[in-house]
Amino acid sequence: MEKVNPTLNDLFKQLGLPNSDEEIHHFLERYKPIPETMKLYQAHCWNQAQSEFLEQLIEEDGDWSYLADELDALLRK
Repeated sequence: MEKVNPTLNDLFKQLGLPNSDEEIHHFLERYKPIPETMKLYQAHCWNQAQSEFLEQLIEEDGDWSYLADELDALLRK
């Protein structure tokens, strides 16, 4: 059964990345800021599968797309 309100921690888990709050914080600090002209899924911190997954989330505009938007905003601060 799919989680109704997935979290940023859930997104990191789906991406195959460490997903504790502390690990997410470290990830964000390591890779931000990404250039304003670059799409989230084009950032150099993703492997091909992660990039494709993020692109799909954004294109589908489904239940998880707001998490891609949140991640995008966090990586641009």
